[in-house]
Amino acid sequence: MRSVLLLLVGLGVVAPTLPSFSQSSAAAVAPAMTRSEKAAALDKLFEELRRERKEMAAERIASRIRENWFDSGSASIDAMMQWSQEAIEAKKYGVALDFLDRVTVLQPDYAEGWNRRATVHFLMNNYRKSMADIDRTLRLEPRHFGALSGMGSILKQSGRKELALDAYERALSIYPMMRNAQKEVAELSEELAGEGI
Repeated sequence: MRSVLLLLVGLGVVAPTLPSFSQSSAAAVAPAMTRSEKAAALDKLFEELRRERKEMAAERIASRIRENWFDSGSASIDAMMQWSQEAIEAKKYGVALDFLDRVTVLQPDYAEGWNRRATVHFLMNNYRKSMADIDRTLRLEPRHFGALSGMGSILKQSGRKELALDAYERALSIYPMMRNAQKEVAELSEELAGEGI
């Protein structure tokens, strides 16, 4: 159960600062950023995340990145994402998939829709579909440390330790203070050294 919770946090599905409708209404008061301004702000956050060496400060930066990912730019997509989250929490995975299928059709360039759907497939033990959605997420947002962590988890569970190690190391190159990825890299490195890779 703890590993599922860590995966959900890593994928960004369960986060300490999930946006709520009250937060989005407060954001509506602030002037909207253009797409290029939003991209520049996100680039700056990723640079801060890469440099930060204090775990709590890094987690705050990662939370701000997740908030950015959760913002689709569409009130209807944001609502479907919120409803999918509620369905996930209620373990109604089929309902969550219905919402997320709509999200990915209506806004196919929204990486977080694919990432959330990957998480639901993971929770349903459908690793092939989860990996396909992780691949799509990473094509849209190659710095998605949550998707990389999810990929590592699936690869590790399927016995592909070297590939899992690579996925976790990629996540750490983006988010060096990501505690669960650090732990996995240490464990996998030790296991692979013992196997004489």
